[in-house]
Amino acid sequence: MQKTLLQLVEEGYPLNKTGVCMAVKRDGQWVETPIEDFRKKVARFAMGLYGLGIRKGDRVGLHSENCTEWILCDLAILSLGAVTVPIYATQPGEQIRYILEDSEAKVHITSSQKLFQAFAPYVDELPNLQLVGILGQFHDRMKTLDEVMTDGKALLNSEEAIYPAMVAAVEPEDLATLIYTSGTTGMPKGVMLTHWNIVSNVIAVKEHGFFINTEEHGGGKLLSYLPLSHIFERCMTFLAISSGFPMYFIPNIDTFTTDIQEVKPVHFTTVPRLLEKVYTGIQTKVEAAPGAKGKLARWAFNKANSYEVGTPKTGLGWKLADKLVLSKFRDLFGGNLVGITSGGAALPSKIMSFMNGIGIPTAQGYGLTETSPVLTIYNKDRLVAGSAGVVLKGVELKLIPVEGGSGDEGEIVVRGPNIMKGYYKKPKETAEVLSEDGWFYTGDIGRLDQTGNLFITDRKKELLKLSTGKYIAPAPIENELVLTPEIEQAIVIGNGQKFCSALLVLNVPALLHEIKEAGHSLTEDQVWDHPEVRAHLM
Repeated sequence: MQKTLLQLVEEGYPLNKTGVCMAVKRDGQWVETPIEDFRKKVARFAMGLYGLGIRKGDRVGLHSENCTEWILCDLAILSLGAVTVPIYATQPGEQIRYILEDSEAKVHITSSQKLFQAFAPYVDELPNLQLVGILGQFHDRMKTLDEVMTDGKALLNSEEAIYPAMVAAVEPEDLATLIYTSGTTGMPKGVMLTHWNIVSNVIAVKEHGFFINTEEHGGGKLLSYLPLSHIFERCMTFLAISSGFPMYFIPNIDTFTTDIQEVKPVHFTTVPRLLEKVYTGIQTKVEAAPGAKGKLARWAFNKANSYEVGTPKTGLGWKLADKLVLSKFRDLFGGNLVGITSGGAALPSKIMSFMNGIGIPTAQGYGLTETSPVLTIYNKDRLVAGSAGVVLKGVELKLIPVEGGSGDEGEIVVRGPNIMKGYYKKPKETAEVLSEDGWFYTGDIGRLDQTGNLFITDRKKELLKLSTGKYIAPAPIENELVLTPEIEQAIVIGNGQKFCSALLVLNVPALLHEIKEAGHSLTEDQVWDHPEVRAHLM
């Protein structure tokens, strides 16, 4: 039976054992919002938007860091049958103006003065756009969130029948969100996703089996740092609420290490880059550790590093490594993690092996904004290193051979209830990726093993063709390079050339540490021309 996001969320409230719906860290303190307070605020803000003229089908822009109010605003917009248009916190002002204009947004919500500054030069170009500020008033045309909720509360009291009628009128196939995906060229395209696109995906992930579930881990907390403007984290937040878990939002990734130890979550979603940084950070400290403790730490690190995912950890060696060293690594993540789910890019096998080796189950899924987003996800009882998991129930997946791919590789093509309705006002671009019978062409290259596990090779458009005629997939090479502590970023180039090269962005603090260990004391300005540095990098 199809349902809306509003119905999905309502099913989760009674399952919550903590009484806390969500929390956000402000001024160094966690601000928790109880479930009933949250529900009241959603209704009040929805009616406040109604008072501003928002009706079913209208678009509302939402530009904010991760916070409780992000989801509050989202659910209020959806309660009216309106459409949320999320905007990345880092989006340039010109693109914000384009998105608001292209989506024909009637109201635009901004969290802070800092974020509003990007759009401020373009405000006068959209004179009919109504403005709402979450944390204050940043323009003379702007109302604050509290003011809009106060107006909504009055309207709820005077017109009691409007809000429940608006909620009841929302249908599963109604458009829920327009998510503008950034392309390599031109302005972003608006991906049209319905309530059922997203709900079907959340249900399929829950039925497939996740690292956490209400029965075993109810009462635990979830941590969120990935942008809610991306469908991955938004979908995972709906999964959390509908499963009865409170979500704790980190507005600033710079405080991640402190925040995760305060919250002590049972789960969080991530992109591989965070885990890569954790890995290289631990590696650097372990390599620098002196004496017998350093020798022990390196032994345990190497043991976790060479762990074969899915195999049992038996024997005295594992017990000693875990008690003396690996448990300390787990404490860096708060000590309560049941698992970590990675997405957004391929999770290197070495990182997956290490994380599982230290005792934190870590695996990945695969999907795109256009697929709401999950297409494949790990089997928690049979993890496979390097795999993006198996196909979700209800999703069909096939591989179409491509030029440059090996015999068992092909472009990943999918069909299911989670596939977008198309790109907003862009029928030509929609027809290029979505067939008349519902097959979506992802542009990603992959292969399937005999057990149905999907392995992502690269993006179809990113394959490099050397002058020799050989095709190179750059992503696996780049993923391996950034595992070196001294390398922050890497990009492989060589299209049309005889061989590949790599452009590297160095991790200067790590490099300085290595040079210091070799007996040299250099400043950041001196590091680039020093012969010892060049020799080390070569």
